[in-house]
Amino acid sequence: MRVAPVEIFADTTNAAVMRHPGRRFPGVLIQGDTLHSLCCLADDACAAIDRSSEEYEPANQLRNQLWSYLNHYKAILDEHSLPMPFNERGTFT
Repeated sequence: MRVAPVEIFADTTNAAVMRHPGRRFPGVLIQGDTLHSLCCLADDACAAIDRSSEEYEPANQLRNQLWSYLNHYKAILDEHSLPMPFNERGTFT
């Protein structure tokens, strides 16, 4: 872990906008519990779409990218011995 200054453009809950050092454009900070909820919603959306339809593939790509972000988040928290802000059943801790 390192500490570095970031430029904070907005402190909006679950949508803080900030620029990381060395980046040209700001990004949006999504809290881990919110990211987990988005992953679960993406799972539900994919489950509701017929796998043979043309809508399924882009929805599944979105779902896979969200889960990739969440798995990275979980690995980093584990690496630093930090608790998850949710449990795998979707409830918050």
